Amino acid sequence: MTTIAKRILSGNEAVARGAWEGGCHFAAAYPGTPSTEILENIIKYPDIYTEWSVNEKVALEACAGASFVGARALTAMKHVGLNVAADPMFTLGYTGVTGGLIIVTCDDPGMWSSQNEQDNRHYARHAKIPLLEPADSNEAKLFTQMAFELSEKFDSVFLLRLTTRISHSSGIVELGSRKEIPIKGYIKDIRKRLVLPAHARILHQKLEERLKKIAEYGEIFPYNKIEWGDLNLGIISSGVSYMYAKEVFPEASFLKLSLTYPLPRNLIKKFARQVKKILVIEEGDPILEQEIKAMGIEVIGKEKIPLCGELDPTVIKKSFGKRVYKPKFDLKDIPERPPVLCPGCPERGVFYVINKLKLIATGDIGCYTLGALPPLNAMDTCICMGASVTNAHGMDKAGGKELSKKLVAVIGDSTFFHMGVTGLMNAVYNKGNLNLIILDNLTTAMTGHQPHPGTGRLAHGEEGKRILPEDVARGCGVEFVKVVDPMNLKETEQAIKEALDFEGVTVLIFRSPCVFLKKPQPSLVVDIEKCNGCKLCLRLGCPALRLERIVGREKPVAFIEPTLCNGCGLCIQVCHHGAIHSSKKD
Repeated sequence: MTTIAKRILSGNEAVARGAWEGGCHFAAAYPGTPSTEILENIIKYPDIYTEWSVNEKVALEACAGASFVGARALTAMKHVGLNVAADPMFTLGYTGVTGGLIIVTCDDPGMWSSQNEQDNRHYARHAKIPLLEPADSNEAKLFTQMAFELSEKFDSVFLLRLTTRISHSSGIVELGSRKEIPIKGYIKDIRKRLVLPAHARILHQKLEERLKKIAEYGEIFPYNKIEWGDLNLGIISSGVSYMYAKEVFPEASFLKLSLTYPLPRNLIKKFARQVKKILVIEEGDPILEQEIKAMGIEVIGKEKIPLCGELDPTVIKKSFGKRVYKPKFDLKDIPERPPVLCPGCPERGVFYVINKLKLIATGDIGCYTLGALPPLNAMDTCICMGASVTNAHGMDKAGGKELSKKLVAVIGDSTFFHMGVTGLMNAVYNKGNLNLIILDNLTTAMTGHQPHPGTGRLAHGEEGKRILPEDVARGCGVEFVKVVDPMNLKETEQAIKEALDFEGVTVLIFRSPCVFLKKPQPSLVVDIEKCNGCKLCLRLGCPALRLERIVGREKPVAFIEPTLCNGCGLCIQVCHHGAIHSSKKD
């Protein structure tokens, strides 16, 4: 008897395993929660060439190039990353593939780490690309493997959609061996890959024919399946919503959909004919619901199921008035713990100065977005990757000189390479007065310290060519470029004032390693005899600092929690009374 090896894997780990077993040759991605761990785990398989790309568009285009020579390729990104990659994706829907090509999108219902909760199932229909939705880790692995086969069988890019709960929860996965697929090699075919209007018109017709064939296949696809139960209640669902619905309505009949674009219409009609009432339970937008209603089938959907936020069994139970378990403790009694920059973060001092100078700051995506929160309050906008630069340029042009002298754009180093460079070039070209601050902590900190061009390290840790932001800025024509140590508050303030006084585009690079990349210094302590409780140090927003009452003192005094403090020294610089010093004895 053959024993099947099994392992507990997260959905992201399972996708990586599926890529390896499916014969993937090439993988590229830009990190972004909840998708980051997919490439981090593919890196562990030496049979697959892997790279961190500067953004999602670049990653997809590189994968498309690999597919053009007949290699199997995969790119992974968070949901908003697909917006960046949408331009090539729509045209790749026309060209089709040579080697199998998979785009993994990890959506974030509930916005646990995102600026919106867009439902990327819309992209499948919009770009006319077939969509697979796994419901657990095992299906995540299986569907990744299958997507390569289906991609080559139907000559189509495939979209694989996970959500946060699938990406980060773990389940038992059946392991297999790698399928060795030879790279087919490049054959010139301009009618397929050179998308001139004359070629594109023909490719569009082929795309529509392809979708009809995939829709026919969806009727027999084994993971679009009916599970008969009580015929009084039928439930149509997909992805993790299917798992939640099974838990809440174990007695019902189910139509579990996994290939959700194009929809298996005949299978849906067959199911609808047999059950008395139909619920469509889906997370996010009413995509299945609207498609099924358009077929003339009466269903209950978003009038019961919440449109916003993440689903779970409790949410579904409440939606249908079912009894829910009440916890023994009241969650309202738990004190709030707001997100905050890490103790010792080199970005804190820059935000402290921006707040002190009462500047207007356009912000960007990264852990430094936390500089917007009290007490720093040092950010006015945050839209998407790279928008800090272009927002500031627009505000400069429309707001006039007085506004420009108070306006700075703040962006991280990885985000600068991702999407900030084009905004900088635009400001220089259009004679702007942009004051760009690059917070260079020498890593992509928010997603787990992945490398980028400014680190000079590649995905596997080996040395690559380092590209410095100051060289890029000078290459873009910026005349005022300065590298500053953000741990020195006096220099930080002076540099920002100089930049604001300069006519034209300026770039300040505040370079200091992320606190997790350096050895902590001895913790600091407060001399309570010198501290008068003025609270000035608390304006830094450092979680290691708080006030504490002392017997015999009318006002509380500052206290530094030694388990959190790493001795960065910023609080020493802001204390006017010399009350803070190192705990290390001379």
